[in-house]
Amino acid sequence: MNISQLFLDAAKTYPERLAIIDPKQSITYEELQRDVLETAAYFKSKGIQKGDRVLVFVPMSVDLYRIVLALFYCGATAVFLDAWVNKKRLELCCEIADCKGFIGIPKARIFAWFSKELRRIPIKLSMKKKNSGKEPITIVSDDDSALITFTTGSTGRPKAADRTHGFLKEQFDALIDEIDPKPEDVDMPVLPIVLFVNLGVGCTSVIADFKMSKPETMESEKLVHQIQQHKVNRITASPFVVEQLAKKTSNSTVFDGIEKVFTGGAPVFPNQAKTLLNAFSNAQVNIVYGSTESEPISSIEAKELVSKEAELSDGLPVGHVYHKTELRIISISEGAIPTATSEDLDALTKEDGAIGEIIVAGPHVLKRYFNNDEAFKKNKIVCGDTIWHRTGDSGFLSNEQLHLTGRCQQLIEHEEAILSPFIIENRLQQIPGVIMGTLLKVNSKLILTIEGSISPETVREQQLEFPYDEIKILDIPRDPRHNSKIDYPALKNRLHS
Repeated sequence: MNISQLFLDAAKTYPERLAIIDPKQSITYEELQRDVLETAAYFKSKGIQKGDRVLVFVPMSVDLYRIVLALFYCGATAVFLDAWVNKKRLELCCEIADCKGFIGIPKARIFAWFSKELRRIPIKLSMKKKNSGKEPITIVSDDDSALITFTTGSTGRPKAADRTHGFLKEQFDALIDEIDPKPEDVDMPVLPIVLFVNLGVGCTSVIADFKMSKPETMESEKLVHQIQQHKVNRITASPFVVEQLAKKTSNSTVFDGIEKVFTGGAPVFPNQAKTLLNAFSNAQVNIVYGSTESEPISSIEAKELVSKEAELSDGLPVGHVYHKTELRIISISEGAIPTATSEDLDALTKEDGAIGEIIVAGPHVLKRYFNNDEAFKKNKIVCGDTIWHRTGDSGFLSNEQLHLTGRCQQLIEHEEAILSPFIIENRLQQIPGVIMGTLLKVNSKLILTIEGSISPETVREQQLEFPYDEIKILDIPRDPRHNSKIDYPALKNRLHS
């Protein structure tokens, strides 16, 4: 099934309902359907066909979803790059994707003149042009690509998640199970994939008024105004966004209309959960654990997380595993495990309570990367007909609950014991004056890195339960996507310099 059919069905059922409200415009389902069909007709008139890849440089807006739905309708593949990617990485991504078309805002089109790889894309598409002719929806198979998203680090070959029409439908169903959206909901989805889910069920999405490529520039007051003006009753956003809303709003009744909050993309510890529960006092607050390749893996209510605060010395509870997810904890290994028999996998699997790497399988778990065999070998395990995804996260199972202990690469071996910086980070956040902190091993020294208005002497007075050799107070770099997680490679580079 062509994934755009979900939107078309919703538009037929709820034609007069508002589909998307962005800071510049709003559009009903009927209007958006008309625009999608006319945009698809324009794309086809320019030579875009089934299987063609089109690079999309458009921020989260009505235009973005009109364009992407039109590409799906045509059977073409929308290709996205991280907004903060530098020119060198952008050109490498373009070389890998080998796109036939390019569409972007005026600033992106100007930038394209200075990029060799963007210039060589043969078809340049206008953001605004539409054709009045109606083209039939393109028939696709579940295995045909619909969406390619690059997640680009600073080194190595960029990794491109290749989402097929079948995979997007499975991810859609999984998020429906998790979020349980209702047609009458008015959601503020800061996670772009969730807005697609909303368009498939007929509810209204309000796009938050801030630059999502620079989350640190968010002005909470603008979002609060949108929430009140449009009577938003559900928020689906990263921990950074919901925490900023919770912390910077002095009016205790401003979020009384919020019934549900879903957050994910970075860890949420009990002290953060308490902040959310206090701010969104009438809402059910759910914390979802997942990744680009598998969303969701598990989830936990904020109230339950707070009740388990005393258990955090071992790991962060992230709840029950999603019912369509197969999950195992296997021995941590830096090497690839591209193939395994059932017996091999059983031998690698750890018993309950033992820390290892979390691997997952299921219909909503990504099966492939685009044009990157190295990424597949590194991140996947093929066992018969099942493709397991290696999350790179460490954790353990206890009483059918999943607990996280941080990234496998960040675990520290010290005097025949394993230290989890992830758990230490939670302990540090409980110290007054500490915004964020972690423990890293640099040149054989355990360095306790703290961000906040606090002195090393005050930290030493805390009687911390873990070893360290040195304390450094500095600004800790965050991940550019959510501005919520520590950017460990950048932090290590800063400590080395």
